[in-house]
Amino acid sequence: MTLDQLQTFLWVARLQGVRRAAEQMNISQPAVTARLQALEDHLQVKLFERTTRGVVLTREGELLRGYAEQIAFVQDEIRQRVSDPTGLEGLFRVGASETIAETWLPRFLEQLNTDYPRLTLELTVDISFNLREALLAGQLDLALLMGPVSAYTVNNVALPSFDLGWYRAANRPDPDFLTTPVISYARNTRPYRELVEELTRRHGPGVRVFSCASLSASIQMIASGIGIGPIPTALAQDRVTSGQLQAFDPGWTPSPLNFTASWMAEPRNSMAERCAHLAARIAGAM
Repeated sequence: MTLDQLQTFLWVARLQGVRRAAEQMNISQPAVTARLQALEDHLQVKLFERTTRGVVLTREGELLRGYAEQIAFVQDEIRQRVSDPTGLEGLFRVGASETIAETWLPRFLEQLNTDYPRLTLELTVDISFNLREALLAGQLDLALLMGPVSAYTVNNVALPSFDLGWYRAANRPDPDFLTTPVISYARNTRPYRELVEELTRRHGPGVRVFSCASLSASIQMIASGIGIGPIPTALAQDRVTSGQLQAFDPGWTPSPLNFTASWMAEPRNSMAERCAHLAARIAGAM
């Protein structure tokens, strides 16, 4: 019985499929099958039953999983507490919302590269809904997104929030919400839903809301006079100073944008945990 066999067993158990485990481990399906067969031969028990929806653990498999999880935890503790952090290597996948990408993300990536020079970083910038789905699917190690992610399998560390303010193109009169389009976040996001609900409550159903998945494009649309909209004040300030944007007060502002650094709790990923706390430290210092 080897550590590779136990690790393979855990991935198959967690993902409930040989193909999914092979993809996660970046090895072939026959290699996964061979390791499982060797483990079953060594223990002289059957660990999985095949079903139409994948594989499920037998009673003996459930018993082994408990021990294998403990072994995996000890391995992770050894890597975290004994090994030199600068020697950690491999692919580390980070997903970030555009709000974070436009503010403190470069500083975070710079520090991450300094602390772990042998890591290979893969960055995805997307809306929080897609980042959440990618995290749950095992396609990201760390997600910096509007959170928290409420799934019990996910750990979250709070990040500083972003206050929103209303902005329009400079040197324009205060807008009429019934005639001027409101530029907002992507349709399948919490800020969009909350904004539409509040606009409808205050001004009726006649308000036109233009959804846009790109924050930088939304800011450009507002600066060009196409519409008005709520923008994180941290991102608007430079354009206010340069005379492109102007703040105005319609009597209310949307709720601040709350973000978290989120990672999967199982299997334990000490690297993701370290980086989540690093992100919180970097963001808090900006």
